[in-house]
This record gives sequence, structure tokens and C-alpha cells, in this order.
Amino acid sequence: MTRLVRATAGIAATLAAGTVLAACGSADQATLTVYSAQHESLVRAMLTEFTEETGIELEFRDANDSELANQIVQEDDASPADVFLTENSPAIDVVDDAGLLEPLDQATLDQVGEQYRPSSGTWVGFAARSTVLAYNPQDVAEAELPASILDLANPEWAGRVGIAAGGADFQAIVSAVLALEGEDATRAWLTGLESNAEVYASNTAVMKAVDESEVDVGVMYHYYWYRDQAEGGLVGDDARLHFFGNQDPGAFVSVSGAGVLASSDQPEEAQRLVEFLTSPEAQRRLAESDALEYAVGTGVASADALPPLDGLGAPVVDPGSLSSTTVTELMQDVGLL
Repeated sequence: MTRLVRATAGIAATLAAGTVLAACGSADQATLTVYSAQHESLVRAMLTEFTEETGIELEFRDANDSELANQIVQEDDASPADVFLTENSPAIDVVDDAGLLEPLDQATLDQVGEQYRPSSGTWVGFAARSTVLAYNPQDVAEAELPASILDLANPEWAGRVGIAAGGADFQAIVSAVLALEGEDATRAWLTGLESNAEVYASNTAVMKAVDESEVDVGVMYHYYWYRDQAEGGLVGDDARLHFFGNQDPGAFVSVSGAGVLASSDQPEEAQRLVEFLTSPEAQRRLAESDALEYAVGTGVASADALPPLDGLGAPVVDPGSLSSTTVTELMQDVGLL
């Protein structure tokens, strides 16, 4: 097939109109502005009881990770945002590196396992997704799949790999490779992928390409396939998932982050929101939702359909150490962006 034109990472749409999650209350009731890049349905489901329990209303501004991170950095101390929620952690690291996040309460941090929050304590994970390799067993046997995600750069995979290079998900995976393997190895891997991979617009498009035998394998996150299966396999009925395990970069678990802006004029209320999002109640709502992402709250099990999070063999990566800037530069240098 013809390789799709690659979109530059910095292109972004205008912020979506704000929406409000609220309950009846007085006109002077506190309202928090939440910049959110996570899936709207998931965030709303997790926070459905927040206003009723706290009396704090929520106004959402929804857009993608890089757009909102760049917006906050540009707004600096004048940002109207009180809380920032991301889909992947590199975007919240951009804001953190700019010194724009307030340290979180220790009680909030303690609600989530250490591997799902940065060592800085300035933000915390509230959901997670595992990197996987989608494959079609009609085209390639599981025994023939690569032992490592790094092997996809080898010549034998030329024309057989699908990736969504322009998306925040794939770029978060690259950031994990960078953190684990270093810049030279990451550049070599990306160079091989530039030769081997067909580029698609989204994870769903990658899954569909695997299902329809356009490519043998595709790099994506787990929940796209599980959600599709729950809906009857409309896109990926012939696709299957391979989990790399063994602490391979291909077993990277990406964390969705929540942080309080240092410029917020309602810091106590903002802290309460992040505390609620990581609470057992909200984490159970995540696990019971149709999002099929992983809950990261201590002691909260994820959806029964998913392999246990602690059994995935994910590599140990400080989620506060993932560099989106270097990733973008490397991908541009090799021609993937």
C-alpha cells in the first residue's frame, strides 16, 4: 500500500468548547477548570460523583496531550487551568519540567503504586495502558513473532509492520525505548521502522490493517482490541494480541497523569479532585467502565477481561523521565514525522 503522508507532531486543533459536570448548588459554589486529554467518557465516568460529594463543579476543556501541554506552558502563570489530565505521561512531564505543577498531597500519591507515579511527586497516574503487538494468525504464527519490539527494525520485517507514528500513544512508546535503551539505540530502531513500517492515522487503523492482512503486525495499546472485542469484533475480529513481557520496551505500560497547576487559585479544591480520581471509588468506576484501561489504584483490580497488570512483565520506567521533545526530534530526524 502507499505510505500515508505523515502529520507533523505540533499540528493541533482549537480547544474544544468547555463542558461542565455539575450538581445543583449556589452561584458562589467553587468551579475547577480541568484541561483533559484523556477519553472524555472515561474521565466523566470516574468523576460522576465528585460534584455531589464535594460541592465542587467541574468545567472541562478537552483536546489532545501535546496541544494542552503547550497551551499550559504558553499561558504560564496566567493559565485558567486548575488541573491537567493527560492520556500519556510525556505531556504532563512537559508541564512539570516548566515548573508549573504543585506537589501533590502524600495521601493522594499513596493511593497509587510507586511505578505509576513519578519520583518527583508532582503528579500521579490515574489509568494505564499496555503496549502490545497486534497480529493476524492467518498471516504469521505467534511462534514467529519477534522476541522484542526492537526486532521490528530488522530487515525481515520490511513492509510487515503498522504504526501510528503521529499519535501521542506511539510517541509515548518511543519515549520508553529512549529511557530504557538510550538515544543511539532509539535512533537506530526508528531508522529501521522508517524503512519497515507502514504509517497509519490511529491505533484503530493499525488494528484494522492487521485484521485485513495489509500488514502482519502492528504496534498499539491493548484497550483498542479489548474494546473492539467487547463490541463484537467489528474492526479486529481476526486480529490477536501478543504481550512482549520480560521487561522488554515493548511491554511498556503508559500512565495517564493528573496534576495540580501551581497557578491555580483554588489549590485545595484541585488537590481534592486529584485525590478523588485516584481513590478506590473512582478507580473501581474505571475498572467497571467499558474503557478497558487499567486501574492503578492500590488494591483495585482491573476489568476481568484484561490480563492482570502486575503480570505483564513491564519494564521499570520512572514515568516522570519520559522526554517528548527528544522523541519528536528523533522521529523528525529519521523521517517518521
